[in-house]
Amino acid sequence: MNNHRLLTGMLVATLLSGGMLIHGATAGQEVLPLERLFEIAESNSIQLRPSFTAEEEACHEISVARTGRLPEITANLSLSYIGDGFTTKRNLSDYQRAPIPHFGNGLAINITQPVYTGGAIKNSIEMAELKSTASRYATELQRDNIRFQLTGFYLDIYKCRNLRSVLEQNISQARKVLGEMQARYRQGVALQNDITRYELLVSNLELQLIKLDNTLDILNRNLAVTAGLPEGTVVVPDSTILSRSLTPGAEGWWQQQASENAPSLKLAGAGVDISRKAESLVKSERLPKIGLQAGWTIDGPILVEVPPINRNLSYWYVGVGVSYNLSSLYKTNKSLTRSRIATRHSQEQLDATRENVSLGVRADYVRYLEAYEELKTMQKSVELAERNYRTISTRYSADMALITDMLDAANSKLDAEQQLVNARINIIYYYYKLLFTTGTI
Repeated sequence: MNNHRLLTGMLVATLLSGGMLIHGATAGQEVLPLERLFEIAESNSIQLRPSFTAEEEACHEISVARTGRLPEITANLSLSYIGDGFTTKRNLSDYQRAPIPHFGNGLAINITQPVYTGGAIKNSIEMAELKSTASRYATELQRDNIRFQLTGFYLDIYKCRNLRSVLEQNISQARKVLGEMQARYRQGVALQNDITRYELLVSNLELQLIKLDNTLDILNRNLAVTAGLPEGTVVVPDSTILSRSLTPGAEGWWQQQASENAPSLKLAGAGVDISRKAESLVKSERLPKIGLQAGWTIDGPILVEVPPINRNLSYWYVGVGVSYNLSSLYKTNKSLTRSRIATRHSQEQLDATRENVSLGVRADYVRYLEAYEELKTMQKSVELAERNYRTISTRYSADMALITDMLDAANSKLDAEQQLVNARINIIYYYYKLLFTTGTI
């Protein structure tokens, strides 16, 4: 089925005519659209805070890397006690004491401004920027994961609330039938065993209702904690979610959306860029470093004279410094080989991620179309189950059917109605699953 607008129109028509069972919230409950829930989670979710902090930390790493362009300034101050010296002949004879001024002092200031570092500073800054970008993509991926998790809780709550209404209707109907049976029993045209078996049916339905309420409590708690909602908040899903217009698109369109927006692909691509930049950093170790230098020094006493001169000697200098790490000629080869392997590994991870995303889009798209077909089938099943239930009920009233037939008809009707609720919500679920896989949720 390729005409998605027709499918969407069919869904809206069936939902408007098929009975959305939840219309509002009672006291102490709050109706929240799913998009509003996303906004709340963006601000309040504890699970998102580490990602935001990591992103902030990565941004500051850029500033730290940029400081590499600034001059290096060092200052050294020393105060010392100098003991007396002595002199001897070369054979250590003729010892003579050599008095030396005992107070020694030294002060040196050196300034080095990097001019050329082989690209090390530039590559370090770009590496920090790439890591900041990767951190942002990681935050987007975590945000999408939380949004899809919230979507699952939200739709499960919607499903359970609708199933609860279905159960309540069936319990009410079963009690009505039970009342009719008791009246027929008093008239002597029904068996006590029939009443007992139908009471068992009502009891089982009531047990299902209790379990459903417990499930709702768990789901609501999970939703509230994940979204960062206040304690005790009871979320009621917005009933209009099933009647909204869904974005049409063929599989190729969804695949294109995934290739452009999927955070997992962006994150893997950033990993490749980081590995390539790491290669450049290793290569920069093979290049010389050039910097402008200036310094000033004052030392005392002057010990190079005999006898020592009890004065300070001061001098300054400016010039160009060139350094080259000769050991890099034989040490960086292995580091460069390791970096190249890391780049190849990152590229392979990107290819694998791209393949997984493509397969995920394909699977979600097929399930999305399947959900429409399931809805049509379930609508027909409910129609047949209701017709069968009415027929069996009429025949039972006329003593032409057994109680087992009534039980089977009631169970079939309940099962069909529950599956119809699930089919309606499955369309929305797989639509949001497509949004999640393509990174557009």
